[in-house]
Amino acid sequence: MRKFVMAAVGGTLAGAVLTTQVAGPLIAQESTRNASIYEQLDLFGDIFERIRAQYVEEVDETDLIEAAIDGMLTSLDPHSSYLSPDDAADMRVQTRGTFGGLGIEVTQEEGFVKVVSPMDGTPADAAGVEAGDFITHVDGESVLGLTLDEAVELMRGPVGSEIVITLVREGRDEPFDVSIIRDTIELTAARARTQGKSIVLRVTTFNDQTFPNMEEGLEREIEAAGGIENVNGIVLDLRNNPGGLLTQAIKVSDAFLDEGEIVSTRGRAPEDSDRYNATDGDLAQGKPIVVLINGGSASASEIVAGALQDHRRAIVIGTKSFGKGSVQTVMPLRGDRAMRLTTARYYTPSGRSIQSLGVSPDIVVQQPAVIETDEEEEVDARPLRSEADLRGAIDNDSVTEEERRIILEEQQAAEDAAQLRDEDYQLAYAIDVLKGLTALRPEVASAASGAHDAQTGEAETSATDAAPSDEDGADAPAED
Repeated sequence: MRKFVMAAVGGTLAGAVLTTQVAGPLIAQESTRNASIYEQLDLFGDIFERIRAQYVEEVDETDLIEAAIDGMLTSLDPHSSYLSPDDAADMRVQTRGTFGGLGIEVTQEEGFVKVVSPMDGTPADAAGVEAGDFITHVDGESVLGLTLDEAVELMRGPVGSEIVITLVREGRDEPFDVSIIRDTIELTAARARTQGKSIVLRVTTFNDQTFPNMEEGLEREIEAAGGIENVNGIVLDLRNNPGGLLTQAIKVSDAFLDEGEIVSTRGRAPEDSDRYNATDGDLAQGKPIVVLINGGSASASEIVAGALQDHRRAIVIGTKSFGKGSVQTVMPLRGDRAMRLTTARYYTPSGRSIQSLGVSPDIVVQQPAVIETDEEEEVDARPLRSEADLRGAIDNDSVTEEERRIILEEQQAAEDAAQLRDEDYQLAYAIDVLKGLTALRPEVASAASGAHDAQTGEAETSATDAAPSDEDGADAPAED
């Protein structure tokens, strides 16, 4: 018994010595680290005072400090930034859907300003600015070396004023200038129209109005068609949609899912993570869905495309998306200021992060480049003649007038579809896919469009559970 007690005491003493030996260096390292941080802060103070006292011109101390804060944030990643009172106010207005500017979403890539996407119906869109363009100059002034906020500020100006931006575009040998008249940007977040028997939902951004606009438009088109039974499917067009509010991306995804995970966000700590699940109810009532994406589809757009793709609820068509898989939280600061800080990454239901990778479409379809031709080069194509055009051609007596009318309507629909291919090849391809799904047996089309199969179940269980967070939104790259 005495031996046991002595052994226990000896073990305790050894443990105490070991703990002291391990903890000692750690405490010393932490002290050294803290001392280094305080030295750096002292260095910052010294530099600040020398600039105030010795710079060739008098400087505004507030501007200096704000520039230092912004530099600290922008050094982290392209989407973290400091928001002055004016910038914070502009951001709040933009999420409501109305603001002034050119109508382009931009980010920064290796020091250059890159267009994520032009917004539909805006001055930049009308001027021919395209996703992937690089902006090198604004009114002749180079933007190289400027921060993203500085470049955006350079592009701002009074509504009605003219701005000339110089663009570099892949496939063009030389930079070229584009003249744009600044205007008030009033975005309709989502629009609906019917093309043949397909409903096309064009979602341009994710702001407070996105889901209400989409829901209202979809219901209106279904009613105009005489009921969902007269609709063969839905095209959800997310091309050149730069993203926006995470809450709206979740609502749009949930609109077409009955159950399962939509997206999870994972931050540095468990409490900074969360998981969002779908609720019962499908606005499309099981009809097939095709999602259109391209290189201008970012952030919230990728959440929607990834969720519907992982659940086998939609076929994704187009080209690889932008690849912004991070979440920014907008944090209020004193004096009506704010900071946008990257706080988490988001993951699709299957557990994949698309940061820097993007969403890969199920079917890759490139949008053909528009080739301008001179009118003189156009060939005078004479209309082709058919049997019915020949003099004395006999009638087809095997069809009734009603059957003839239906056949002629189908022929006209085919001609309209051919015309759409010239105007928007990717959209025409998507509609053709819906026609193909509808041509299958109803039970096969239903399975292809929305059944939650075993693969979906596996995807749901593979996603990591996360704790609640105060995350506000997956903001898109900087807007102008």
